[in-house]
Amino acid sequence: MDWFTEPLQQIHIQRALFICVLAGFTNGYLSAFVVLRKSALQVGSLSHTLLPGIALGVLLFGISQASLFSGALLAALIVGVGSLLIARSSRLDQETALAILYTTAFAGGVVMMEFAPVDIDIDQFLFGNILFAGPADLQTVFWVSLIALSVLTALRRPLILMLFEPSAARAAGVPVRAMNYLLLGLLILVLISTLQAVGCLLALGLLVTPAATVYLLTDRVEVLFWGGGVLGAVSATFALFLSHHQDIGTGPAIILTLGALFFVAWIFSPKYGLLAGLVSRLRRPVEAS
Repeated sequence: MDWFTEPLQQIHIQRALFICVLAGFTNGYLSAFVVLRKSALQVGSLSHTLLPGIALGVLLFGISQASLFSGALLAALIVGVGSLLIARSSRLDQETALAILYTTAFAGGVVMMEFAPVDIDIDQFLFGNILFAGPADLQTVFWVSLIALSVLTALRRPLILMLFEPSAARAAGVPVRAMNYLLLGLLILVLISTLQAVGCLLALGLLVTPAATVYLLTDRVEVLFWGGGVLGAVSATFALFLSHHQDIGTGPAIILTLGALFFVAWIFSPKYGLLAGLVSRLRRPVEAS
């Protein structure tokens, strides 16, 4: 029990634990929409655009929770909306436009960090460091999680209908375009709130892997949401204690824990696992004979 109780004597570990539970569950719950929508690469592009927004916020207003949050939000919205405008006004598809915009924005963010008026550890923004999280970070994660989970739970049925049958959703009176923008906005908010935990480069793993793992274990959509949330929270919590005792970065520890669980599910899933597929192929010649 000392492995669990000893770190909790420190206030920054207690704060990090709350953030892990909140951010892990919210990301895991939202990851079900990302997996069902098949938009993981789009989300990854948006996570990379947070860095230039952070850099711009620091350049203009210094380091504060408000400047980092507003800068990251503005950058993600500009790149997201900009990719739509380019796709609609040219022969390029949105994914191509998004790739160009986010790589250009990310490179610009790296350059702007060099001109920051204060000394900045860029690794903290790229990979996260939840142990440095302050009360303002916890408040941000709490309110973003509360808003995102409330909205997603209340609108889950029309959102699922929109993802699977957009034509049927329109016929049923669901505002599909507005729902798409709402989902995009919530994704951006959750990504920003997760920055302190896993950073820009690793945020995609926390926002995709939980539901992707559960997706290999069940066909029930309901389980995909709640299972992804629980898996995200438990994995992030375990990784926090692992990083404390092994003296490794918390962000990488969270993603490695989730990645390990994903590969276990991929290999041993009773229905969709690698071993199940091999056994099924081996049985076919025997049944045929």
